[in-house]
Amino acid sequence: MKFTNGSFTCVLCLMVFTIHGEIIPEYLAAVQPGHFVLDKRNNSTLWQNSIAPQSNYVLMQVIPKTSNGIIRRKRDWLLPHVSIPENDKGPFPKEVVQIKSTAADSKKMIYDIKGPGADQPPIGLFTVKKYTGWLFVTKSLDREETAEYVLTIDASAEDQSYDEKPVNLIIKVIDQNDNTPFCTKNPFTGEVQERAKQNVSVIQVTAKDIDDPETGNGIVRYKLVKQEPNGGVFRIDPTSGVISLATTGILDRETDTAYNLAVEAADMDGHGLSCTCTVLIKITDSNDHAPRFGQKKYTSTVQENKAGEIVARLDVTDGDEPSTANSVAQFTIIQGNEKGFFNISTGPTGMEGIITTSKGLDFEQENSFSLLVMVKNEVPFAIPLATSSSTVTITVQDVNEPPVFEPTEKLITILENHEVGRTICKYTANDPDTAREQQIRYKLVQDYENWLEITEDTGLIRVRSSLDREASFIRNEQYTVLVLAYDDDDEPATGTGTLVIKLLDVNDNAPVLEEQSVSICLTEPKPVRLTITDPDGPENGPPFTTELLKEYKSNWTIISNSSSSVVWLKPLISLALGKYSLVLRVYDIKRFFQDSSIIVEVCDCKGDDVTCSSGIYGATDVALFVYVLAAILCFLVLFLLLFLLKRRCGRKVQLKQFKLPEEDRDNILCYNEEGGGEQDQDFNMVLLCSGPEVFSTDIAPIASPTVFYRQHPDENEDIKDFIYENLHTADDDHYVAPYDSVLVFAHEGEGSEAGSLSSLESSISNGDQDFQHLHNWGPQFRRLADMCAGGEDE
Repeated sequence: MKFTNGSFTCVLCLMVFTIHGEIIPEYLAAVQPGHFVLDKRNNSTLWQNSIAPQSNYVLMQVIPKTSNGIIRRKRDWLLPHVSIPENDKGPFPKEVVQIKSTAADSKKMIYDIKGPGADQPPIGLFTVKKYTGWLFVTKSLDREETAEYVLTIDASAEDQSYDEKPVNLIIKVIDQNDNTPFCTKNPFTGEVQERAKQNVSVIQVTAKDIDDPETGNGIVRYKLVKQEPNGGVFRIDPTSGVISLATTGILDRETDTAYNLAVEAADMDGHGLSCTCTVLIKITDSNDHAPRFGQKKYTSTVQENKAGEIVARLDVTDGDEPSTANSVAQFTIIQGNEKGFFNISTGPTGMEGIITTSKGLDFEQENSFSLLVMVKNEVPFAIPLATSSSTVTITVQDVNEPPVFEPTEKLITILENHEVGRTICKYTANDPDTAREQQIRYKLVQDYENWLEITEDTGLIRVRSSLDREASFIRNEQYTVLVLAYDDDDEPATGTGTLVIKLLDVNDNAPVLEEQSVSICLTEPKPVRLTITDPDGPENGPPFTTELLKEYKSNWTIISNSSSSVVWLKPLISLALGKYSLVLRVYDIKRFFQDSSIIVEVCDCKGDDVTCSSGIYGATDVALFVYVLAAILCFLVLFLLLFLLKRRCGRKVQLKQFKLPEEDRDNILCYNEEGGGEQDQDFNMVLLCSGPEVFSTDIAPIASPTVFYRQHPDENEDIKDFIYENLHTADDDHYVAPYDSVLVFAHEGEGSEAGSLSSLESSISNGDQDFQHLHNWGPQFRRLADMCAGGEDE
């Protein structure tokens, strides 16, 4: 529609300006300078400042004329915000607004909409007429689901000669009061002290309404509708929902422990839709009751000398909540305990005071006490209250107390050679029971060596047997004995004292050598270290003086240091392998001495690397015995061998005298002694004539020490030395098989059953046997081989 009036032309642009006869404020805001409003009822024009309510208006745009009469048409969208009330009941589809391009007067335009509610979910909520531009809503809207929709409007000429620039159309959903407020939680719980002051905040109740919070539909107000068990105790702020105490001093936990409240929350300034919230308020305890003693006076008794003994139990009551700081009692002795004999504490229940003795009481000094005890709570009173007090009378009972030694530990000092039978001290005890007539007696305990004895009535202690400071059980030169003192009561009491005897040293021990045997090397021997000990004290000990007895000074010497307890023994000459016995005399500082024997073994080693093998060296008696026994055995074996050879020859050999070569005379040993024959011996010869049988007995050594052979030569060592050393070790080993044997033969003499050695009859066989192999046995058997084989003139 075009409207021309003088200097301007108006074109119908958009829409009906009112809904149900009321002007929509959003549309009025769209009227800008250069626009006017057309009243459809009378086709009159109104400017923005002259719009009247209750009229239907159409928004118009002024298009000024040009001076030359040519009209320039501005192509643009003129779209105000559109508002649609929620929960509209229809009928649907329903017109919302007509969309029109400024080019629609000259061209046929085609309109299209896009966005949520059009081609996006919820699809089809809004539709548009293709050629007219009328916008429709197809169903009822819900503001709580979507508060506004933004649609994109497109317009283009049907002949495709012109496209309008897309523009957004905002559709707001107008709220209605269609939702009831709801409590954020139910029930609400809180607590308040029974002695709380007025207006103190207790709890805040909150309710929500999903309607538009900018309108009365979503604004909630609160009010209390119920208070139990008493009304008027609490109040609520209608806007914030904060519940507070209405007044002071009306709460009493001991009467009412909790309150139950009902709160109404309503929209539309408290006159619309509503809900009810439950509130539970707990009344917490305040210390408004003082504890009270069950009795004003208590009496008790306690035995003397008992520390930590329970004397009395004081019970109290309290009206406050049990087992809390408001009811747990705290006790104080305010009078009668100036010397600190008693302690008071709270019992496990918190409602009992326990009095105990902090130390043993003495009936002889004070036999009764009177205590004044006050009680209060652990926390201060909430209001001014009077405290409670009670008097406790305690009587001390007398008991038989043990005698007490003065001092409890007595130290005396005596010489270790104190005379037996002499008194060393008097050690007595006192009886603290002054009100009793009792006699004290004494005895010794833990006198391990029975060195002492005590007089039962007087406590005199004497030496019973010889003392010894150097005894193994003496520590720090002290000998400790326990002394018991006991009275003659029906139930005797016993006291204990400790007697410590310090023994002074006497020079009754001479210094001695610790070592009994030492070893040194044969080659380049090093001095041997010897240690001197003296169990006496320092005043009777070092420095020591050591000397060799006269017969040993030619071969040995002593190297000593006067300030040391160590000396060195050194040989003065080269010694042979073996063991040597020496005697050294050692003096202490007071020239008290003792001779000490020591065995020195000379071993086949060098320097200070002392290594001794298990062989036996030196000209000792044992070695000599072994050598003699070996010689005897060798002789017997040779004799047996000759006897067997004679029998083998098979002929009797006439033994004749012949002259031995000069070289054989070197082996004849002449001894200056001659013994008698078998008939001259003073023993029973029958024992040797038991029969012709011959038996042997092996003689094995008693001990079998281990002999070590070297397995490999040392680096750069001559192999000759290595072989010689192992050979020497083997030659000196007398403990390996075959062992020597004692061969017992039948007696040959007058009446002997064995006959004569001539029974070999070596001369009869005339050489029918070959004895040439005897030449292989060595020079010692060459003469015998010639005789048996007939190789030499008889």
